[in-house]
Amino acid sequence: MAYELLIFDWDGTLMDSADRIIACFRTAMTACGLSPLPPETIRSTIGLGVHEALARLLPDSSPERRLEVAHCYHEHFLFKDTTPSPLFADVERELARLREGGYQLAVATGKSRRGLDRALEISGLASLFVVSRCASETRSKPDPLMLKEILAETGVAANAALMVGDTTYDLEMAARARIDSVGVTYGCHARTDLLAHKPRVCIDTFAELGVWLREGDTWDRRDRNVARGG
Repeated sequence: MAYELLIFDWDGTLMDSADRIIACFRTAMTACGLSPLPPETIRSTIGLGVHEALARLLPDSSPERRLEVAHCYHEHFLFKDTTPSPLFADVERELARLREGGYQLAVATGKSRRGLDRALEISGLASLFVVSRCASETRSKPDPLMLKEILAETGVAANAALMVGDTTYDLEMAARARIDSVGVTYGCHARTDLLAHKPRVCIDTFAELGVWLREGDTWDRRDRNVARGG
């Protein structure tokens, strides 16, 4: 593969944090006097920035009420909630291998800057990434701006970059930035939904990314969902 830069989503791609995100949204809604929404409804918005997610989840609430819920969410996620959110299997090892193999690594996430910095510190992965962008400092997915900013900062052309993510927001963002993508099926969105956005491949474990990068579309094509246009 001719890629120079691998850009990763965080929640649902590198870190198994969906349950924690859902728990914090539900707690924040309750604390603000609202009925907590079903977990699957909240799961469908993971990947967006918090304010963009709440606009979808609470369309009938005032902007002031949604801002109140957002503040409560951040407080619980950063300081109060203890729901485990470990890295997915093989993430630390495989990221180190990719970096040693000459790839530049980056993060494009719906998290806030404060949330990502905390996650990077706790996970011990900060030194592996050359750049990151968060929804709190640019436009939220699926707008392609955060990817364009990462390309500009690294000096890498769009055709030499690859976006790896677990949601349709990740893959739509990549397509709008004219960047190839890989969908991961162990996160928040279903394989069928990911394939609708024409990723180069869908992988079922993080370790499969390195195999595919080495072997390309010859990799186990009989048994894997390589999209290649549909």
